Amino acid sequence: MSYGQDIRLGADIGGTFTDIALDLRGSIFSTKVLTNYTAPEQAILDGIEIVTRDAGIPPSDIDIIIHGTTLATNALIERRGARTVLITTEGFRDVIEMRTENRFEQYDLSLVLPAPLIPREDRFTVKGRISAQGEELQALDEAALEQIARTIKAQDFGAVAIGFIHSYMNGAHEQRAREILLRHLDLPISISSEVSPQMREFERFNTVCANAYVRPQMASYLARLQDRLKDMGATCPVFMIHSGGGLVSVETAAEFPVRLVESGPAGGAIFAADVARRFDLDRVVSYDMGGTTAKICLIEDFQPQTARSFEVARTYRFCKGSGMPISIPVIEMIEIGAGGGSIAWVDDMGRIQTGPESAASEPGPACYQRGGERPAITDADLVLGKLDPDNFAGGKIRLSTENARNAISRDVGNSLHLDATAAAFGIVEVVDENMANAARVHAVENGKNVSDNTMIAFGGAAPLHAARLCEKLGIDRCLIPQGAGVGSAIGFLKAPFGYEAVGSQIATLSGFDINRLNTMLDGLKATAEGFVRAGTEGDISREVVAFMRYAGQGWEIPVAMPDRHFTAQDRPMIEEAFKARYAQFFGRAVDGPEIEFVTFSVKAQDIRPDVARVHLVQDGTPTAVPGTRQVFDPASGDAQETAIVPRESLSAGQRVTGPAVIVERETSTVVTSPFDAVIQTDGTILMLRKGLNA
Repeated sequence: MSYGQDIRLGADIGGTFTDIALDLRGSIFSTKVLTNYTAPEQAILDGIEIVTRDAGIPPSDIDIIIHGTTLATNALIERRGARTVLITTEGFRDVIEMRTENRFEQYDLSLVLPAPLIPREDRFTVKGRISAQGEELQALDEAALEQIARTIKAQDFGAVAIGFIHSYMNGAHEQRAREILLRHLDLPISISSEVSPQMREFERFNTVCANAYVRPQMASYLARLQDRLKDMGATCPVFMIHSGGGLVSVETAAEFPVRLVESGPAGGAIFAADVARRFDLDRVVSYDMGGTTAKICLIEDFQPQTARSFEVARTYRFCKGSGMPISIPVIEMIEIGAGGGSIAWVDDMGRIQTGPESAASEPGPACYQRGGERPAITDADLVLGKLDPDNFAGGKIRLSTENARNAISRDVGNSLHLDATAAAFGIVEVVDENMANAARVHAVENGKNVSDNTMIAFGGAAPLHAARLCEKLGIDRCLIPQGAGVGSAIGFLKAPFGYEAVGSQIATLSGFDINRLNTMLDGLKATAEGFVRAGTEGDISREVVAFMRYAGQGWEIPVAMPDRHFTAQDRPMIEEAFKARYAQFFGRAVDGPEIEFVTFSVKAQDIRPDVARVHLVQDGTPTAVPGTRQVFDPASGDAQETAIVPRESLSAGQRVTGPAVIVERETSTVVTSPFDAVIQTDGTILMLRKGLNA
């Protein structure tokens, strides 16, 4: 049967807040609960209790729970996983330490490379060799594996990762090694040919190590979550959202937890894509700012851009190449340490800096009155008047303006000879400029102009900063959807059952084996559909992509392929498709060089019903202002009497003139002086630049 036709619940564990959204046959009930680091599942249970009480239903009425979490990410960043063994091919013990030998900061003579996830003493090698064509060149040394198993058993290890050279072409040696080890060990064993069957050994080895490293912790957490949900009466199936934006079973997530590393941000991108589809906006930049990080994602033709790899835990000023590469399908976005809890500080050159360190939920920003003493972005927003200290998070958290002012003055203002208000403005300006720069870089890297897009802002902190960000980026329109404060959790409710299977098979276009290609694609299709069928029996759509290059090039580009069996007569069609795609990336194709296949991808997902379209209204009737308070205005450089308007008091077609703050339980939307806000027929707020023609 297909799950979740009536009552669906999304649960997103973030670094600061855990967001819960319940869809009761079209009505959304939501809440934010501080994340519990000791027992992460407790925040989910507390949130479920709140939303089911608000909806007037027992937890037993929930049909499906969809969950995303940062636990795997945090375990990798904070190095809190299991002690893990890596078993690899003789001669390749140090691949994860040597990396690609690329210097991510070329002129830093004191450059320190990130430490490998698994130290050298916990890495073992074994003889046996598969060629780049997938043929066995040297038999696997099974006797050596028996000895390695005994060594592992005698020590305190929690997981095993196996990564052999060229196993993406032929995983037989890895599978045999796992069989031998399981005779002696009762440990989870991850093999690279299943976790990430892609070319490039550093990325593949690192990915299987990361999967093994977090696997015991995630398996324990997921089992504990299911047990406690059943104890409270929620006996429905639980599915996880993975980094590529689809849903997989808990069993799959427990076996391949590395697929969950970007699960929360993926939900946010799906949420924004759904809003874009409803308003028929084909060029959108989504802006998701929570308590710990901010994410920017480009969405075209209602689909977020995707990639086959990304980096976790960049250690050097968020510089590309300084993190831990994870080679899995993922929604492509840029993420920076700029959330409401990000710490503000002054560097040795007297410049205000923010993040990447976060106050998170424990102890939280200084204004939370939970023991935090260092100033965070939320403290600055409070001092500037953007937040109501008595109604933060629906009144569940009382904020102290005095604590915020004292922390900002002590750690930022005093050293720069600024009062608390000026220092707070400096903090948010730095944050907004950092996010604007990140958005510009992300757009340029993808050959786009960010100002051509409509922004969709969500997350607890994004609506506070979105208008100012639009000013800096030259964006004229920004949408703040209903439920923006828990946007990722709502995005979970709209995610399809989906899975992307990938596999590498290097072959020239002129000489590739048609039968071998079709056999490989059939296997990828079966794998992808198998995961999808764990959640639905509905109709499934498939997308086939070949990653191709000119022979001798170091990287490849994605080329969409027809979903059918190929014949020899398809070579000219494939060549033309590659050249057309190459020209899109680089201006023109090149005649003469041989063309190569490198990797193939098959994405399968269930077909979701189309959404009802909403006409974008840019003109509205001015509304009366129920109240005001002093809010800092960047345009004038001083605090101004600013309209304070409850979101629930506004109806479709009403216009709020900036400056104003539109307040709701889970966030507040700051409408700066250059913007007005028009309420759409579905309750979405449209901020648009003054004077913009309809």
